[in-house]
Amino acid sequence: MTTENLLIEIGTEELPPKSLRTLAEAFAANIKTELTALELENTDVTWYASPRRLGIKVANLVARQADKIVEKRGPAVKAAFDTDGNATKAAQGWARGCGIDVADAERYETEKGAWLLHKAKVAGKGVDALLPDAISKALAKLPISKPMRWGNSKIQFIRPVHTVTVMFGSNLIQGNILGKDIKNELQGHRFHHPERVSISHADEVESVLKSAYVIADYEERKALVRGQIESVAAKNNAVVAMDEALLEEVTSLVEWPVTLVATFEASFLDVPSEALIYTMKDDQKYFPLLDQDGNLLNKFLFVSNIESKNPEQVIKGNEKVVRPRLADAQFFFETDKKYTLESRLESLDTVLFQKQLGTLKDKSIRISELAAFIATKLGADETKAARAGLLSKTDLMTEMVMEFTDVQGVMGMHYARFDGEDELVAVAQNEQYMPRFSGDNLPSNEISQAVALADKFDSLVGIFGIGQAPKGDKDPFALRRAAIGALRIMVEKELELDILEIVAKSQELFTDKLTNENVAQDVFDFMLGRFRAWYQDQNIAVDVIQAVLARRPSYPVDFDRRVKAVSHFRSLDSAEALAAANKRVGNILAKNDLVIANKIDETLLSEDAEKALAETVLSFKAKFEQLGQGSYTNKLTQLADIRETVDTFFDNVMVMSDDEAVKLNRLALLNQLRNLFLDIADISVLQ
Repeated sequence: MTTENLLIEIGTEELPPKSLRTLAEAFAANIKTELTALELENTDVTWYASPRRLGIKVANLVARQADKIVEKRGPAVKAAFDTDGNATKAAQGWARGCGIDVADAERYETEKGAWLLHKAKVAGKGVDALLPDAISKALAKLPISKPMRWGNSKIQFIRPVHTVTVMFGSNLIQGNILGKDIKNELQGHRFHHPERVSISHADEVESVLKSAYVIADYEERKALVRGQIESVAAKNNAVVAMDEALLEEVTSLVEWPVTLVATFEASFLDVPSEALIYTMKDDQKYFPLLDQDGNLLNKFLFVSNIESKNPEQVIKGNEKVVRPRLADAQFFFETDKKYTLESRLESLDTVLFQKQLGTLKDKSIRISELAAFIATKLGADETKAARAGLLSKTDLMTEMVMEFTDVQGVMGMHYARFDGEDELVAVAQNEQYMPRFSGDNLPSNEISQAVALADKFDSLVGIFGIGQAPKGDKDPFALRRAAIGALRIMVEKELELDILEIVAKSQELFTDKLTNENVAQDVFDFMLGRFRAWYQDQNIAVDVIQAVLARRPSYPVDFDRRVKAVSHFRSLDSAEALAAANKRVGNILAKNDLVIANKIDETLLSEDAEKALAETVLSFKAKFEQLGQGSYTNKLTQLADIRETVDTFFDNVMVMSDDEAVKLNRLALLNQLRNLFLDIADISVLQ
């Protein structure tokens, strides 16, 4: 069948840059779904996007659907004819609907009887008839939270639409989409090529747009921006403070990128670099430059959407724009330094953390006490932890943080140093929020770790304690992130801390504010659930996680050791057989509601197989008691050697002996065997 490449482009006003990739990917996925539903075969669906267009390319799309035979089953033969052999009304109505006479119907024979059957050949439709509706459906399903209407039209889309282009090879598909007739015209660059350009074939889209100063391919444009930035930085003997999210956003803002370098007054460098960098990146979409030692320079890069004949004027314009923002940061910094962090503690009493849980000052006092408690468990300085916790939210009341919210914590660190606070206390002001996102760094020292954990557990216990646990995708207090962050700190920093113990202390600090009597269990269950999600992201098998979850370890670092041990054990040859044996033992014990002794009576052992198993079990039990807690991988690896002894036991020994004493002793033996594994995990759940 004939195939051609398909081009679809929707030309619009400037699209939201932070949504551009999401919209384009969703458009491609939706088109693929629609083509599949229409049985229009193709080899690939790809997307391109720029500020003023969403584009789709479909490779080797068939020109029309394949013809197919459609079977329409009618009434059963018994119901289709009366006793005289005449067609009933049901049969006549069915045949009329099929466009045939009853006599022309075929028979469909099954074990349950026969039915009338009509096979009709349905001719496939061409893409020219199918595509406009399919594209409209794909566009209607885009993730657009706030669609717009323009002019006097009732049509809605994320931005006003100017052009719709659908080319099947060299053929223009006719139709109307989003209120626009389909034409072979594309928008050029808004400034360099404001007039539209014609396209005669789907394959020409990149070259045609490039002639109109538009680099259509998103990844090509992103690579070009990255290359320009790195090249200009190198020419200035500098390193660019690369930010992948910013690079993505800038790529979505320009169609013809041109990177230039600008400067600002060196006096601004007296302000903490984080505040300046935030201002340049977030407000202006600039890329700050650093020297080879990582210090901020009074230079920055910006990506223009025009290739100016007079770039000096463009540079001056951007320098003029950034100066007031940097001046604001400088003013806020100088103003904030007039007051210590400690002096701002009382002002936290004017800000509500949560109506039932009190103010930010209340939270700070709780964090202080909980951080001190955690510090003692870590053998760290509880006085410094308490001090760091007490000051932890004070920078929220500074002018700088009120204006630039993303520098919370880091400004607290700078102000604490300016106030003469201990360095560990100062660093904790910043590191209390770590990890801020997936893969972020963790607090570097025990004081910071104590404060970070205290902050996260205070939120978890408090919000769960008033019955406002996250539901569905609603998590206004970011408790999922807090739980994952706390687990990461305890596991990756190998902190021997007990979740239940920290929760109990936190619960105590809330006094009578909490209303949920099951808060400790609810928080513990929630964190165990986060463990499951976390390990699945690391490609740990679900049954391995379930095996450890069954034992509900409350020390995260201990949980992690068990997961790693079971994951290793699962790869051994004996794992499957021993998992099945454990499941069998568990079923036997569950079916016998009997009091099982804690010890094995060796005088009741009669069969060689049970004597061998008892000897092995007792030997492992003694050996493991000497090893103590931990060493899980070593223990499970050794237990893998027990497989043959267990198999022999089940092959040769009747557990449910007629002799009650012998039966109970064999159950005690199996119970001790199972407990060797249960001390680590429930391996019976392994698949």
